[in-house]
Amino acid sequence: MFRPVSLRACIFGCAGLELTAEEAAFFADVRPWGFILFKRNVESPDQVKRLVDALRETVGREDAPILIDQEGGRVQRLGPPHWPVYPPGRAYGQLPGNDPLLRREIARLGARLMAHDLAALGINADCVPVLDVPQAGAHDVIGDRAYGDTAEEVALLGRAAAEGLIAGGVLPIIKHIPGHGRSMADSHLDLPVVDAALEELDLVDFAPFRVLSDMPMAMTAHVVYSAIDPKRPATTSRKAIKHIIRDSIGFQGLLMSDDLSMKALSGDFKARTRDSLAAGCDVVLHCNGDMAEMAPIAEACGKLSGKARRRAEAALARLAKRPEPLDLAEARARFEAAFDAG
Repeated sequence: MFRPVSLRACIFGCAGLELTAEEAAFFADVRPWGFILFKRNVESPDQVKRLVDALRETVGREDAPILIDQEGGRVQRLGPPHWPVYPPGRAYGQLPGNDPLLRREIARLGARLMAHDLAALGINADCVPVLDVPQAGAHDVIGDRAYGDTAEEVALLGRAAAEGLIAGGVLPIIKHIPGHGRSMADSHLDLPVVDAALEELDLVDFAPFRVLSDMPMAMTAHVVYSAIDPKRPATTSRKAIKHIIRDSIGFQGLLMSDDLSMKALSGDFKARTRDSLAAGCDVVLHCNGDMAEMAPIAEACGKLSGKARRRAEAALARLAKRPEPLDLAEARARFEAAFDAG
């Protein structure tokens, strides 16, 4: 169906707890750059490890990125009885006391513990930290996923979380660049439009992403910023990606779209793919495992090459070969004690 290429500029999900023969053949033919897991793909540690191994086997790459959204709180794909419950981002910013260094330390520790859980399964990328700065009256799609109410708080704790993941051998993916905190709609369901002035966006929304612009990967926001491009969401806007994400914010890592199946985007899946890549995304993300949607995306996205390929290689090079040592029992006890104290 598809001409063989070294890698395609896409990340795909699968439908269930194990690969079907059709999925395995499709992934072997398409050779996506990476994969993403959701709750529908998770039952037990052994099952997840088998699925991760099977996904990598289809593309013949032991370092193929396996992503997951393991934020804590309401966005947590791994949970009881096999994995701990982690708090949402906001909980770190609300730890008692006036010591921001303590909050930073606990945020790093929480991410380091999550990295331990993920790395044990072969998962090597987490769609964390959320760097969106929530605004009063905005839709609660971000809500308590944010680390705080100010750009400074979000940047401080977001960097701590990113460093904790990296120390544990897992790549962080900052999101949703250049900022989803002002949106009045959930981009899973509708297209949010933000009318704030560029100066205000630059001072608040873009600020945490600028502080973490050295991170290896970022995920776009399906949000229209009328001061930047009134016609297109950031994911498909050359203006937003070139002038804001790359130039103003200074992010030079691998840029992936948010999920192409979200209703904020318009057009068929070939158009969504082409528009995202033409705007400057390096790879496109599709999450729901629907083969009827993945096939046209794979056909439209082409091979991963040039600057996008170099950014992808640079991101994987950031994976720690020897994760920072961790006394698991002591770390978990210390982490839980920090929240018990509150």
